[in-house]
Amino acid sequence: MEPAPVPTLNAPDIRSRSTRALIVDDNLELRELLGGYLSRFNIDSTAVGDGAGMRRALTEGHFDVIILDLMLPGEDGLVLCRQLRSSSDIPILMLTARCEPTDRIIGLELGADDYMAKPFEPRELVARIQSILRRVRDDREPSRFAPHQAPRSSIRFDDWQLHSVLRQLQSPTGLVVPLSNAEFRLLWVFLERPRRVLSREQLLDAARGRSIEAFDRSIDLLVSRLRQKLGEDPKAPRLIKTVRGEGYLFDAREIA
Repeated sequence: MEPAPVPTLNAPDIRSRSTRALIVDDNLELRELLGGYLSRFNIDSTAVGDGAGMRRALTEGHFDVIILDLMLPGEDGLVLCRQLRSSSDIPILMLTARCEPTDRIIGLELGADDYMAKPFEPRELVARIQSILRRVRDDREPSRFAPHQAPRSSIRFDDWQLHSVLRQLQSPTGLVVPLSNAEFRLLWVFLERPRRVLSREQLLDAARGRSIEAFDRSIDLLVSRLRQKLGEDPKAPRLIKTVRGEGYLFDAREIA
């Protein structure tokens, strides 16, 4: 039987109330420990043990971040991450007891905003959550990438449109294409700096933030995901071009 769809949700305004986290982990002891620890930092949490519980929680309330374990009974964390990203831009921090680089790469490819290996220091988890939420706030202020320009509610490029307030990408046919926080931020960076070669380090600073540990393929994976959302031919991308040895260049014909 096909799993129930994840409710279509957008991250709520995290400035108007205390932070709410949804913990999805099949380890009851860990759920209880995390819930108690997060409360010390003004983070209210709801904890569930599987994908069905996650979907129920999402229909009953709003959350600012989802702490999602990779190894879950039934649908694993990667499956749930993919489902979430198809309908929601809520930040996802993935946890795993496995330290295989492939798991981390796949998680980031599917749209996770950050990744932590178990065991971890709870204080580091709090720091990662706070960093993710700061980036969400920054994402809603796109003018920070162009401080001398007035804020723009949307940008059109080659029949596509990116809405900064709704945080939505609209295709030339009118289809709304969901973007993760990092994808949205990266695309806005490209649009504010068109036809300029941007190094991987510059893109990492702007699109993910220094709190996320950099590794060789992180930006490449993010660019690959964004190209897929834009319908690019991976062998001959037209909008986001690779400049060998330098970085990437956004080459839209028209930006308005």
